[in-house]
Amino acid sequence: MKIPEFGTLQMTRTDPAHFGTGTVQSISNISSQNLNREKSAVPNVSAGASFKDALNMLNQQQLDVADVQKKLITDPDSVDIHDVTTAMAKAQMSLSIAQTVIDRLTTGWSEITTMR
Repeated sequence: MKIPEFGTLQMTRTDPAHFGTGTVQSISNISSQNLNREKSAVPNVSAGASFKDALNMLNQQQLDVADVQKKLITDPDSVDIHDVTTAMAKAQMSLSIAQTVIDRLTTGWSEITTMR
């Protein structure tokens, strides 16, 4: 609906998390061909790949903490103690979140399989 006093509303998407990257258009201007093209542009990411990426990130954080701790022992002047405690807290938080997610997935799976 176009209001003559206001003209048309033209918006651009600036947040990459939003669907699409083009300008917002009126529904009457979008053809079914454009809709199919935008749907195919959305990456298809599986839950397994996302879970694997999260576990790889968790592992990398644990390895980074081990490296910083080794550096603190071998050359204490080159490492700030605050960096060590921050890295340890990040790794601990990631580990507890991963543990919670895995526990909930396991609980959910057992509830699904025992459903009557």
